[in-house]
Amino acid sequence: MSQFIDNFERKFYYLRLSITDVCNFRCNYCLPDGYKPQGSTNKSFLSLDEIRRVTRAFAASGTEKVRLTGGEPSLRRDFIDIIAAVRENRAIRQLAVTTNGYRLERDVAAWRDAGLTALNVSIDSLDARQFHAITGQDKFHQVMRGIDAAFDAGFDKVKVNTVLMRDINHHTLDTFLDWIRPRPIQLRFIELMETGDGGSLFRKHHISGEVIRDQLISRGWQRLPRARSDGPAQVFRHPDYQGEIGLIMPYEKDFCASCNRLRVSATGKLHLCLFGDGGVSLRDLLASDGQQQELQARIAASLQSKKQTHFLHQGNTGITQNLSFIGG
Repeated sequence: MSQFIDNFERKFYYLRLSITDVCNFRCNYCLPDGYKPQGSTNKSFLSLDEIRRVTRAFAASGTEKVRLTGGEPSLRRDFIDIIAAVRENRAIRQLAVTTNGYRLERDVAAWRDAGLTALNVSIDSLDARQFHAITGQDKFHQVMRGIDAAFDAGFDKVKVNTVLMRDINHHTLDTFLDWIRPRPIQLRFIELMETGDGGSLFRKHHISGEVIRDQLISRGWQRLPRARSDGPAQVFRHPDYQGEIGLIMPYEKDFCASCNRLRVSATGKLHLCLFGDGGVSLRDLLASDGQQQELQARIAASLQSKKQTHFLHQGNTGITQNLSFIGG
């Protein structure tokens, strides 16, 4: 089976695989009222064997990077087994996780031993009180110890995701820069995105990443080239800093032109865009090992309807009610 490619000649090297939509944090831009099950309460998340099969099908069609997302992926009791199952496939060169970091200190060494190659931790403020206010959890110091534990476990770089919010953290750039000066952390500012549940928050707190980019360029930061399986961040480096800055700006012109990633939800639906209108169910083809070619064919056929761009500029957020729903 040939590589997954859409009508706009975009090739897909990167799968974002949600393994649960449950989260134990209550971030104000995602789940301010805490986790509530979506739809049927008796649905089940993808099993270990289903995860093995779906990642095998993607790898056979050119996918070389998988990111485990949620919700909070480490809430799965079989999380270490999931890491090991995905890494059984030699074609998958990078296996990453996006986590809120609350289990890092305890478990990150075991995750690395199981085959995890990269780590993104969500930290929206370096002030413990503000962190608590944003996340609903008084776990700032625990998460920071977890990042130290990740370096101790052998990760040479850790990515930190920060949702950029006007009047909350956009004015604290210097604090973040001081933090990454001696540490190999890639700090990624992510523009606040509008979701079905978050319209009023978006209108109050959205600010363009260009504000940060202009400040960086004026201070001598240089933009780096992008590898084919990288995510959408524009990455900047400065000779005086161990760390890097990444900017994810989905409202910028041509953001979607370099799209290289597909998403599969925790219940086995293929999503061609985080803000698309629906999902293509793959679950009926994940029941046994003998359906891989059929599975690849369904994914390839679905790609023919992938749109050229999202419609966030028009305020159309698709089915994404919150960012835990498909995995951000």
